Amino acid sequence: MINGLKLLFGAILVVMLYVTVTAVLERGMFEAGGEMWPNPWFRATLADAYCGFLAFYAWVFYRERSWAGRGLWFVAIMGLGNIAVAVYVLAKLFRLPAGAGADELLRRPAA
Repeated sequence: MINGLKLLFGAILVVMLYVTVTAVLERGMFEAGGEMWPNPWFRATLADAYCGFLAFYAWVFYRERSWAGRGLWFVAIMGLGNIAVAVYVLAKLFRLPAGAGADELLRRPAA
């Protein structure tokens, strides 16, 4: 299970880095001006993404013990989206002890 999750979140990271870099190379993020905002599907997709980031961050907030870690991960997730999500999950997966299950990934670590 853990290896499958490593593969999944590794693939998410690679895909997100690829599409982000190729998009930036094709056209700067702010070059589009105001042409995207009037599209209701753009707004709906953006709201959906950020609601998902906040939902994921609720788990990060629960799992992280320090306010500094919580704050840094909030900024990373809101700024980098699923790139930060994938990095966070991969970091936690690679820190699990051998033989650990997914339940240990989801739980708040002991103090």
